[in-house]
Amino acid sequence: MLPLSADTRASIISLLQQGLSIRKVADRCHVSRSVVQNLRAEHLPSLASSPGGRPALLSAQNKRFCVRAITSGKLEAATAVTEQLETDLGVKVCGRTVRNALHDAGLGAVEKETKPKLSPKNIKARLEFARRHQHWTVEDWKRVVWSDESKINRFCSDGRSWCWIRDGESRQPRHVKETVKHGGGSIMIWGCMTVHGPGFMCKIDGTMDQHLYKQILQGELLQTIEWYGMDAERVIFQHDNDPKHKARSVQEWLDGQPFEVLQWPAQSPDLNPIEHLWATLKRRLNHYERPPSGMAELWERVQEKWNEIKTEVCVRLIESMPNRISAVLKAKGSWTDY
Repeated sequence: MLPLSADTRASIISLLQQGLSIRKVADRCHVSRSVVQNLRAEHLPSLASSPGGRPALLSAQNKRFCVRAITSGKLEAATAVTEQLETDLGVKVCGRTVRNALHDAGLGAVEKETKPKLSPKNIKARLEFARRHQHWTVEDWKRVVWSDESKINRFCSDGRSWCWIRDGESRQPRHVKETVKHGGGSIMIWGCMTVHGPGFMCKIDGTMDQHLYKQILQGELLQTIEWYGMDAERVIFQHDNDPKHKARSVQEWLDGQPFEVLQWPAQSPDLNPIEHLWATLKRRLNHYERPPSGMAELWERVQEKWNEIKTEVCVRLIESMPNRISAVLKAKGSWTDY
């Protein structure tokens, strides 16, 4: 092989320093790749090697553009970011490229949570409630009797059910949760929760109005307070702002009771720990191997699982109240993760 001229050697080294690959340098200087490789090892041993692969379609600046478009709330979908890239920057890529850039930045797509609509008035009320109670201790919250209504579907379509399956295994009956249109019927129940355990519960027959609600308070609520031997003068009763809860006859009855009524902000199920107790109840109802044969059997199952709830479950939920209050303050009255 003829020796390389000084000019050729200098050209090869210069092109390598400019970042050209060994193949491109060899083609441009009309020498073999091994010659370029040997010169590189001799004169530029510390030169960084090319990572290989296709060059990136998005620059670092373009990737920051994608991340800002999503995190600012301006855009929500990768397809929308793809279109914006082409419109604003003239960069045309596919949606997969944008998704990869978002994943590299630590972002991931999740299903949007369902939360109640919050008006400015709701947000202000939630924030004021949190500020009033930010110094309440766990012992203060343990005085509260929490209450709420909930619907239980016959086929337990509420919540999720899980099962284990092998790779390649065909679908078995145990892998399926049966449902029918409109849930196959349902029952409405009212219940309450205390630090001593779940309180008395009742099934609501027909439409709940202020008169029926007042009867429930006179029955199940007072029975719960008496059953657990709670000092009625230290009890704080919680219920939401449903119109029937605010009816005049109900308010007049509550005003005549020795216990206090907690002033509750509207649209705040995330602040009520009994919502998580309903979720626990519905998960346990899903453990039955077959759906109930009718409404009577569904009610029997609800009573059975309700009575199995341990005191520790209620205590743990009530002890989360300081964290819930802190979450509302941090969110400035908006939604929380609860």
